[in-house]
Amino acid sequence: MSTFTRDSTSTSTGSTSDGTNGPTDGTSDATTTEANRRPRLSGMTWLVWRQHRAAFWTTLVATALLVGWIVYQRGQLVDFLDGYGYPGENLHEAGGRFRQYNDAFSFVSTGLQALPILLGVSLGAPLIAGDLENGTAKLVAAQSMSRTRWLATKLALAGLVVVVSTGVLSAVFGWWWNPVKSEASVMEWTSGAAFNTTGPVPVALTLFSVFGGVAIGMVLRRTLMAMVVTFGFTVVLQLVWSDFLLSLGNVVTVTTNKGVTGENTFPSLPHSAHEIDQSYVTGSGDLLGWSTCRHAETDAAQQACLDKADVVGWSVQYLPMSQMNAMQWFGASILFALTAGVVAFIFFWGRKRLF
Repeated sequence: MSTFTRDSTSTSTGSTSDGTNGPTDGTSDATTTEANRRPRLSGMTWLVWRQHRAAFWTTLVATALLVGWIVYQRGQLVDFLDGYGYPGENLHEAGGRFRQYNDAFSFVSTGLQALPILLGVSLGAPLIAGDLENGTAKLVAAQSMSRTRWLATKLALAGLVVVVSTGVLSAVFGWWWNPVKSEASVMEWTSGAAFNTTGPVPVALTLFSVFGGVAIGMVLRRTLMAMVVTFGFTVVLQLVWSDFLLSLGNVVTVTTNKGVTGENTFPSLPHSAHEIDQSYVTGSGDLLGWSTCRHAETDAAQQACLDKADVVGWSVQYLPMSQMNAMQWFGASILFALTAGVVAFIFFWGRKRLF
């Protein structure tokens, strides 16, 4: 009986005749070492990810699905353009054959413009407000973990998910739009549909919206109320940003002095340039509104009116498309600076008044 017990114990512990434990080939040790080397979330990072994993995974999976759909749509677009003979053939003459591609651009750009609002409400507002409302924040504060590290982990993980998702979508959407980028009939580059969905702008807009929602949630301490207020904040942000957009560029002015009637009197603008304003120029250099003398009933009467006003040509203000990239980075830098200010407020409020 004692022999069976010893043998069983020896077998179960993996002892060998030479007094060593475990398999002699080191397989178990190698497996254990490999498992230990695998990256794992732990501590506060694991807790934050587990708390918000539904929002994080939903965002990342939706991003992957949309990227796959955009890649497919770009393949379809390129095949159509090659078959149509673009850019040799004018795309305006394609008519209804190009409509499905226009609709696809419109659909995706609308969704991307709504992304800062959606993530601000669904991810930013509840990020800390939920913990304050249900008491999880007090539980965290009772542990050895500092408030600063808790806030930093929350913001870092949320920010990482936002940057990855919006950065990838921005790059892929810009890649899709690039073959027809110069066609204003598809998307005018100064419109929110193009300007706010490509380059660094969607990343900056979404980060500011999400962290703004976090700050609102911290102050209000109620999830539902924070989501409602964040929705209003992000909508107003979009409206203000749209009005501010054109002021990011350096307006170019071109004038003529060959009159305003007849052929070749209007100045030639670069392709895809965005016209801001046009005026009449007088001999003394003054500007008159383009509607001046429109009340004249005949062409002769209009010409007489223009001569009386000493109109000698046109003055046109515009933004060339070549400024788009610089305008986007300038605007994004402003949004990043505002986001940094919001983050500073979050840490200040969190350390002084959070609990």
